[in-house]
Formats: sequence, structure tokens, C-alpha cells
Amino acid sequence: MGYDDMTAREFLDILHVAERLKDTIRHCTTSQGRPESVAEHSWRISLMAFLLREEFPEFDMDKVTDMCLIHDLGECFTGDIPVFLKTSSDSQTEDDLLDAWVRTLPEGICARMTALYEEMNALATPEAKLYKCLDRLEALISHNESPLSTWTPHEYELNKTYAFDSVGWSEWLTALRQEILKDTLEKIEREGV
Repeated sequence: MGYDDMTAREFLDILHVAERLKDTIRHCTTSQGRPESVAEHSWRISLMAFLLREEFPEFDMDKVTDMCLIHDLGECFTGDIPVFLKTSSDSQTEDDLLDAWVRTLPEGICARMTALYEEMNALATPEAKLYKCLDRLEALISHNESPLSTWTPHEYELNKTYAFDSVGWSEWLTALRQEILKDTLEKIEREGV
């Protein structure tokens, strides 16, 4: 069964599972202090990919956007566990539950998603590396936007150091990471810690 054979019911069932991400809260908050959902995070990294299409013209940006859209679907089953708390056991459980669900999807969607997840996990292609950078950078941007009172003590250092090792392959992303660091330092100075 390919995409053309997906029934309206199968389409709705996929959307109903994905809807869980609207209610799956992330560790971060919005600028107004409201807990952010995983769906909001996924939307914004997809927007980041859209905005960077001209910056990375040699990349398949449709693929990058697809990766951004589906990257946290496993959290429909496990909830969000912040990167600094997530264990390898947590990751394996999330991967297993996601894989079990993906295998129930119509054949064409299953094949496409499986291929994307394999590429994302390998982090060997430029597209996978870019998606992963956007995922990490968006989290930092969100922290800079959220009230400092919502940060945990270790996040002060994490926001200064996280993701620098991911962006070194791109001059543009390195410059973005430097600007994010500048915002972090200004926020800490301005809001007082």
C-alpha cells in the first residue's frame, strides 16, 4: 500500500497520534512563561529550515524540513525527557515504541519515515547534520526567550556551551551559535545572576 492507497481513516489515525505532541510539555517555557509543547518546538525548527533554504542551496531542504517535522514523534509515546536527563535506556524505549508505531502505518509512509529516521540517527548526511543543529539551536533560542526564573542551575553553563561541537562544519551556523551565546550572556547580565 503506497501513499495513493492511504485511506482517510489511516490519515486521521496518524494525525490523532501526532496530536499528542500538542499536549506533550517540554522542559522549556515560552517568553511568557507558559510551558512549551513538543509540537511548538517541532514547528519552529521546521520554520528555521524553511528560512535557511537559500543559505544552504546545495542541501535537500525539503528533506531537512521533513526531518524537523517528525524528529520528536517518539515523544507521543514517552513524553519529553530533557537531553540532560535522558538515558540510553530512555532513548531505546522511545525508539522501540516509535518503530512499532511506524511499522503499522501505510507502506509508503512507513518506508519514507523509516528511511528518514535511519538517516537522522546516522547523522552522516549534510541534511541530517543540519536538522540536528537546528534541533539543538532552537532549544537554546527558546531558553534565551524564557524567563530566567524557569532555568535550572545547570542551564546557565549549558546555554553557554551546548551545541558548539555540532555547528563547526558551517560558518553560518557557527555565527548563529555565537549570536545565541551573546543573547545568553546579555540575558544573564540583565536579569541578574
